[in-house]
Amino acid sequence: MSILTVEHLSHGFGDRAIFDDVSFRLLKGEHVGLVGANGEGKSTFFNIVTGKLAPDEGKIQWAKNCRVGYLDQHTALKPGQTMRDVLKSAFSYLFNMEARMNEICDLLGSAGEEEMTALMEELGEIQDMLTMHDFYMIDAKVEEVARALGLLDLGLDREVSDLSGGQRTKVLLAKLLLEKPDILLLDEPTNYLDEEHIEWLKRYLTEYENAFVLISHDIPFLNSVINIIYHMENQELNRYVGDYDNFQEVYAARRAQLEAAYKRQQQEISELKDFVARNKARVATRNMAMSRQKKLDNMEKIELAAEKPKPEFHFQKGRTSGKVLFETEDLVIGYDEPLSVPLSLSMERGQKIALIGANGIGKTTLLKSILGLIPPLSGSCRLGDYLEIGYFEQEMPPGNTNTCIEEIWNEFPGMNQFEVRSALAKCGLTTRHIESQVRVLSGGEQAKVRLCKLINRDSNLLLLDEPTNHLDVDAKAELKRALTEYKGSILLICHEPDFYEDFVTDVWDCSKWTTKIL
Repeated sequence: MSILTVEHLSHGFGDRAIFDDVSFRLLKGEHVGLVGANGEGKSTFFNIVTGKLAPDEGKIQWAKNCRVGYLDQHTALKPGQTMRDVLKSAFSYLFNMEARMNEICDLLGSAGEEEMTALMEELGEIQDMLTMHDFYMIDAKVEEVARALGLLDLGLDREVSDLSGGQRTKVLLAKLLLEKPDILLLDEPTNYLDEEHIEWLKRYLTEYENAFVLISHDIPFLNSVINIIYHMENQELNRYVGDYDNFQEVYAARRAQLEAAYKRQQQEISELKDFVARNKARVATRNMAMSRQKKLDNMEKIELAAEKPKPEFHFQKGRTSGKVLFETEDLVIGYDEPLSVPLSLSMERGQKIALIGANGIGKTTLLKSILGLIPPLSGSCRLGDYLEIGYFEQEMPPGNTNTCIEEIWNEFPGMNQFEVRSALAKCGLTTRHIESQVRVLSGGEQAKVRLCKLINRDSNLLLLDEPTNHLDVDAKAELKRALTEYKGSILLICHEPDFYEDFVTDVWDCSKWTTKIL
C-alpha cells in the first residue's frame, strides 16, 4: 500500500533547480534513507511533502487519514511550556476524544431515546479508541520514552526555554516517537544526541513497524536502520534496495557503465561528423552523408553529470605555542547555576582531546569559558603563551543577511574577489552557493562557510564544537583527514567515535564533572 505518491515534481530557487520531474511512491513499512551531498535539496524535499513549501510543479498525494510526524533541523518550542506539557501534547487527539466523551455524558441527562442511542454508540466507540491507544497509560508512556532519551533526569516539569539546543531536539524527538505516526520524517536526528541515546534510537527505528524517511550523514547509524536508499543528485531521485554500502557499490557500477556508454557514443559521433564533413560536397556520396547527418540529429545524447566539487580542508599551522595551552584552577562553569564541580584541568601542546558526554552538561559552556566569552561562576582559567586560537561554533547566529563572499571578505578584507571565491570553492561550494546569502544555505553548506574562515587563518589550537553536524559524507571524511594531519592542538566536542577515535590522544568524559543528574 502506497503511503505517499509524488508525481512529476519540479522545484527551484531562482535559477537554481532542485528537482526536475521527480516521481516516486513510498510504501507502508519501508525504512528509507534519503542521501545526497549538502545542498542537493533533502530538507527542501521534506518541506515540500509536508506542505510547508509549495512546489513549482507536480502532485503530492498522501494516503487517506495518514498521520505524518516530522522532525526538522530548525523546529522551535513555545516558551512557557514544560517538557511534560510538550510530551503529553503528542496525545492531544486522545485528550480531545476524552473532552468529547465528557460532553456526551453531560448530554445524556436531557437526551431523547433516539438521541440517547446515538450518543451511547458514540460513547462506546470513543471508549474503545481510548483503551486501544492506551490513553490511561499516557503518563507511563511519557516517562518511558523520556527515560530512554535522558530527559527524565532533567525533570519533566522543567521549562523548555531553559533547555540547550540538543535537549530541545530530544524533547521534540520524544514527542514525535510518542505520536507513533504512520510515517516518520527525520532530518538529522542524531546531530544533538549522545552515543547512548543514538543506540536507543537505533534500536527503536530498527523495530519500528511503520514507514520512516531518514536524512542522516551518520553512515553506521543509517546502515543499521534502513532497507531502502533514495539518492538525490543532479535534480533526480533514484531508488536503491539495501543499505548505504550496497547503494555505493551499485551506484559506482552504474556510473562506470554510463561513462563507458558515453565514451562509445562520443567515438561514434566523432566518426559520423568526420564522414559527413568529407562526403557532403560530393554528388556520389551526398545521400550517404545526409543519412549520417540525420542519424546524428536524431541521436539521443548521453550526458554525464557534472562532478560536484570535493571539499579540501588544509588548516594553516601558526607559530609554536607555549608548552601549556590553558590551565584552570577550581573553575566552576555555568550561567545562573553551576554546571560543573570545581575543575582543575590543563592542556599541553600537541594534545588532541575529545570532550564527550550527554547534551546540556556544559561542554560548549566549557569551551566558551576557556575562550573568555562567558565568565566563570568561580575559579579561574589562564591561557598559555603565543596562542593562536581557531574556534568553530556549533551554529551561525540567526538573521545573517551576508552573502558567502561578504562573510569571508569581512573576515579577510585583504583578499581579492578571486581569492575569496577560490577559498569557498575549495570547501566544496559551487558558484551559486557562493553568491547566495548564508541564511538560505543548508546546514551543511553553512558549516562549510564557517570552516572556510577557520582554515584560512593561522592557528595552533583548534576549539571545535560539534563540527561534523550537517556535513555530508565526503566533507566529514576530508575534515577527519585534515584534523589527523594538523600539527597543532585540538579540543573537540563530538558524539561520533568513528570520527574522532583515530586521531585524538585523550578523551575527557564531562559527565564525571557535571552537577547535572545523569
